[in-house]
Amino acid sequence: MNSKNAILFFFLLVTGISLGQKNKSNGDVLFFEYDFKGAIREYLKEMRNTPLNDQQTLNLADSYLKTGNFDKATDAYLEVYHQDSVLSGYYMNRMLQAMTRKLGVEKTRTFMAANTRSLSADLQENAEFNFQIVSQNANDALDYNIFNANGNSPQSDFAPTFYKEQLLFTSARSQTTKKIYEPSGESYLDIFEASLDSNGDMSSTAPFKGIPNSAFHQGTPFYSASLDVLFYVRTNEQSGELVFDKNGKNTLALGSTDRSGNFRYLLKDLSTSFYYPFYDSASGKLYFAANFADGYGGTDLYYAYTNNGLIMSSPINLGPRINGPGNEIAPFIFEGSLYFSSDVFYGYGGMDIYKSEILKDDFYSIPVNLGKGLNSEKDDFGFIIKNYQESSLIGYFSSNRAGGKGNDDIYGFIVKEKPGIKTFTLNGSVLNLTTNVGVSEAQVRLLDKEGTVLKEVVSDSEGAFRVEIPWQEEITVQATKDRHSIFSDTYRDEALDQIENMAFNMGIARIDDLVEEKEDQTVLKLKDFYFDRGRSQITEEIATELNKVVDAVARFPQLQLRIESHTDSRGGGATNFRLSQSRADAIQEYLESHGVSTSNILYTIGYGEDKLINDCTDGVFCLDTFHRKNERQLIVVLNYGLLF
Repeated sequence: MNSKNAILFFFLLVTGISLGQKNKSNGDVLFFEYDFKGAIREYLKEMRNTPLNDQQTLNLADSYLKTGNFDKATDAYLEVYHQDSVLSGYYMNRMLQAMTRKLGVEKTRTFMAANTRSLSADLQENAEFNFQIVSQNANDALDYNIFNANGNSPQSDFAPTFYKEQLLFTSARSQTTKKIYEPSGESYLDIFEASLDSNGDMSSTAPFKGIPNSAFHQGTPFYSASLDVLFYVRTNEQSGELVFDKNGKNTLALGSTDRSGNFRYLLKDLSTSFYYPFYDSASGKLYFAANFADGYGGTDLYYAYTNNGLIMSSPINLGPRINGPGNEIAPFIFEGSLYFSSDVFYGYGGMDIYKSEILKDDFYSIPVNLGKGLNSEKDDFGFIIKNYQESSLIGYFSSNRAGGKGNDDIYGFIVKEKPGIKTFTLNGSVLNLTTNVGVSEAQVRLLDKEGTVLKEVVSDSEGAFRVEIPWQEEITVQATKDRHSIFSDTYRDEALDQIENMAFNMGIARIDDLVEEKEDQTVLKLKDFYFDRGRSQITEEIATELNKVVDAVARFPQLQLRIESHTDSRGGGATNFRLSQSRADAIQEYLESHGVSTSNILYTIGYGEDKLINDCTDGVFCLDTFHRKNERQLIVVLNYGLLF
């Protein structure tokens, strides 16, 4: 029995049989009984008389996919897709699975690029990231010691969990207390325990006695040492009889058993199945997989807030960064990393194990495939890990890869470092420095220490952005936009960790906010400032305004400036000319002493009283206010028209 089907098989079968009986199609009946070869044979027979409907064509495509005929699977999926270019995420994922195996990664990428409206932005980014990881074998640096654990049976053995000094797991091996589940030919699932030897291998497997007996499914346990409670799932039943919803569907509920063996239901819905609980003692969240109808695909990962393991909130979906259009199961958190399994199309095939970093405010980094070894072309899932001996880690997972002892086997591994490449994620906003409003469509770039652009994204309508790359020791972060300045700063080592765990905002200036038109020329926008009467010394008031020029040139280093100084008509003309030139030169000296390059200031000029802007000329009585209008300093942008 396929590993995904081992725990999903029961409720899928009930739904499938009812559909098969309703449609009275032999192909449907065999398909929902997981006889995929038989379903192909019957569907092809039925096609000779009556065309298959869309759902039956998709069933046929699924059957080809399950039997490894990726060519025909791709063709069948595309037949439905081309009718209206719309498939549910679940079937889109399966089509891309088949397409990747048939056509290869590059042609699948081309198809995705031409059909972006059918794929979420998160899914496209996840796919591109992981296609690169898989093609470059980015995880090959770790040396795994992977072993098939003793104690595996010819039946399905999966979903291990650490239990004190032992291991608990789910198995379909035969027991006298369990009926045979006829569709699978194996026993109803139950929880077993195993001792661990000094090498971490399993021994002395036996049915686990710490939970109440049940004639039906019990499985996917997780033991919380902090609560001394075992979380697991079991078939919805009452008084020893299966309980069905109004559509004839039986599902799996999630509950817990305390140290005294008392069981209580925590999550129960006759139309929804729950799987793979994980309790995070640090946050009090209970994670699990479920097949709610409003999810992103098949089964999604959720969490609920708890009070010491008792549910205190509605289930919260982990979102599209984690949950794709396929099935996500088996959440496990270790040292801030979320490990889980998914059959999303950009893996090696079947279910693969992924790792995502849990960032602040429920942000998750792009899930990264753990690579060959832990993953195979078959189903790999149920990953757990902990520290082991002095400088190693030990973990376990399940797989139906070739060479095992049964349908699904438990594998152990020992490794020196945490599996999965480390990534760098930056979340934040690009803001206008003048208004503090988000800048839309700004280019955000990450560069390596050689200045090579690693990735570029564009801010959204509110200026927000998110960008992620494989970890680098040094990264330069830049933001810019047309007619805007450039933000650029470089971070290393611990500084990268700091900015990754904060809202990272970058301010850029818009040139239109810094300039204005005066006297038929473009000048930097400054408040009016005045020198002391007859003097050219830079006062604190003047310095405040000139610092704006320093900032503007720092943000737009290509600016070429002319400094103009004007006086009023009071005093002699020659004196005013010398005074204005002295003031212009004083401004230049201040700017250059505060970082403005000499190449930015093309020249200075003092006009004295030659360019009065009102009638306050020699011999005309004017109030001081009107004389002051003539006493002005302008920083003219000479190349504004060329630059902008």
